[in-house]
Amino acid sequence: MPESAKDDQLSYEEARDQLVEVVRTLEQGGTTLAESLSLWERGEELARICQTALDGARERLDAALGDA
Repeated sequence: MPESAKDDQLSYEEARDQLVEVVRTLEQGGTTLAESLSLWERGEELARICQTALDGARERLDAALGDA
């Protein structure tokens, strides 16, 4: 299964936890430029997944509050 297809199946919590690890690794340093760029790109994708999940949750909450 391609990585992007796997990413679409990540829960918010899984994506957030992976993003935390990416940030930790980047903050520690000691990676090559290529590794850092790869980690940065991975972090951007994980952040997108998290934002999409949060946006969906906000829409559901707004819909529920609108029905009240």
